[in-house]
Amino acid sequence: MFVKIKGTGSCLPEKVLDNFEISQLVDTNDEWIQSRTGIKSRHIAREETAVSMAAKAAKRALEDAQVAAEEIDLLIVSSVSSEQLLPCTACSVQKEIGAVNAAAFDLNAACSGFIVAYQMAAGQIKAGLSKKALLIGVECLSNIVNWEDRGTCILFGDGAGAAVVSADEDGNIDGRGNIEIPSVLHSDGSRGEVLTCQNPTGKRADGSLKGYVAMDGREIYKFAARQVPVVVKEILEKAGKSVEEVDLFVLHQANRRIVEAIAKRLKQPIEKFPMDMMQNGNMSSASIPVLLDELKKVGKLQPGMKIVVAGFGAGLTWGGMYLEW
Repeated sequence: MFVKIKGTGSCLPEKVLDNFEISQLVDTNDEWIQSRTGIKSRHIAREETAVSMAAKAAKRALEDAQVAAEEIDLLIVSSVSSEQLLPCTACSVQKEIGAVNAAAFDLNAACSGFIVAYQMAAGQIKAGLSKKALLIGVECLSNIVNWEDRGTCILFGDGAGAAVVSADEDGNIDGRGNIEIPSVLHSDGSRGEVLTCQNPTGKRADGSLKGYVAMDGREIYKFAARQVPVVVKEILEKAGKSVEEVDLFVLHQANRRIVEAIAKRLKQPIEKFPMDMMQNGNMSSASIPVLLDELKKVGKLQPGMKIVVAGFGAGLTWGGMYLEW
């Protein structure tokens, strides 16, 4: 019994904010942003909310998987930027889509959130506590971005991606008859200060914007370029596969330079590393499930393909999993 993704869905806000519009807010330009990040535009929520986008992505994933909402018994939402704390976003999504039999909760692992949600669901399924799970990564990062900070506001976008996962009876079993889940996760809280967000409730009395997203981009780059290749090899060792056997590496869409550095360290062609940050920006928890859905829609995910999914972000957290589509 091996956990597989049965269906995907996504939802992006209608409003597209391109680099020219960003240059009207801060001292930057399209060439500067593209050369350093690979990002040309991003979607920004206006009428949409985290719950509304998550619900739409969820409905599309259920339709793609041909699974009724009532069949879902576990619903996990990963987000750091929902407009509400209580009730949790997952419970509000449960209400919107009619997943009346699902246990629902949120988690916060920033850009690694979809990886963590997958691991939580895989563990529940392996333990026999769940049969079908709905995983959603959703962000309204425009809520927590300081639009006067050139170093961060150019990077982030809003959106939601979802996946239905369930057990597949043809899965990996080791020599002792144990179910293998080729997935890994790591954290290093001692380095959490390189990417923070304290309490983004607007300008303070002194006119400052302290509390919004703050990032040491250089340190994040060094961390991701160094640790992601290591974790990819760790995943493949658990899966019993070589890096050359992998058809696609689906990574968190933080920055084109980071993805290129990872490809170089793994000595794999950049064509194996699909990217959509050009039009979507960095969507944190939503970036991986949205990219998976986009790849599926255009036929780039075919049955039997070997895929490594890896994420990295605030915490610090990083990890990933091996999938056979």
